[in-house]
Amino acid sequence: MTTTSEQTPVIKPPPRLGRSIRRNPIALKELRGRMRGPRAFIVLTVYVVLMSLFAVILYLIYAASSSITLNTTGGVIGKIIFAGVVAIELFLVCFVAPAFTAGSISGERERRTFHLLRTTLLPARRIVVGKLISALAYIILLLAVAIPLQSLAFLMGGITVEEVVLSVEILIVTAIGYGAVGIFFSALTRRTLVASILTYTFALMVTIALPLGAGIIGLFSPSSIGYYNHPVAEAVVSYLYTLVAATNPVSAAVGTELILQQQGSAFYYTEVLSNGAILPMLSPWVVFTVFYLGLAFILVLITVNQVRHIDE
Repeated sequence: MTTTSEQTPVIKPPPRLGRSIRRNPIALKELRGRMRGPRAFIVLTVYVVLMSLFAVILYLIYAASSSITLNTTGGVIGKIIFAGVVAIELFLVCFVAPAFTAGSISGERERRTFHLLRTTLLPARRIVVGKLISALAYIILLLAVAIPLQSLAFLMGGITVEEVVLSVEILIVTAIGYGAVGIFFSALTRRTLVASILTYTFALMVTIALPLGAGIIGLFSPSSIGYYNHPVAEAVVSYLYTLVAATNPVSAAVGTELILQQQGSAFYYTEVLSNGAILPMLSPWVVFTVFYLGLAFILVLITVNQVRHIDE
């Protein structure tokens, strides 16, 4: 008597990120809907073309205003192109990424489809995380396709690998933070319009108001008003100024770039107080990353709790 055993095929598990997306039906459904059809690829193509034209225009403007040859000014042109591309991407993240998350929960309530999500017996955590992942995936894809444009600055010189890596890191962290803010207001309000207004108000406050506040603090810093006999107060104001500046993606990026140029350090730097003491400081991108990821984590937890108590 012979027995036959069925051979079970061995299936290799997908990567961790792909596995988490596959296990979340909300993220999978949203991503398939967003990438289905030619619209997503048309947007990507137009985005890359416009970014490329912008880089070419920056080069032509600088070349027309300078009589020096390319070989002697390549580093300057590389920095200008790199800064212009990163600035456009940062604008995209700050003012376009919230649009993908501000209507994620409120839109379901407006369309009277939120109860369908609850009947699937999916926990609120998977609903919120799935909505957030699907909204951020397309933004990160837009950032990824622009990385070769940033790398073009290497052909001109003046840009290091650290600058490219830190710029991408700041952009991704900004997308996560602003996306979490958008989905928080989307769960807090019943209307997408109200959620969008609150989200963009937050974006304007962080992008414009905080740099102005940091500038005011800098004007009244001990070193500016002559309190050279109070090193403790000077150190406190220096740390406060760095903290306020690091909560803004623009000032964090600019501050990180200045520190890389002046001290050549990507993680920490030092300041000399009026009495000659050395004050150790963290690089702005480090404080910025910790602050925004912590804020995003807290907002996601609050959003999950809010979704659990939504009663249609």
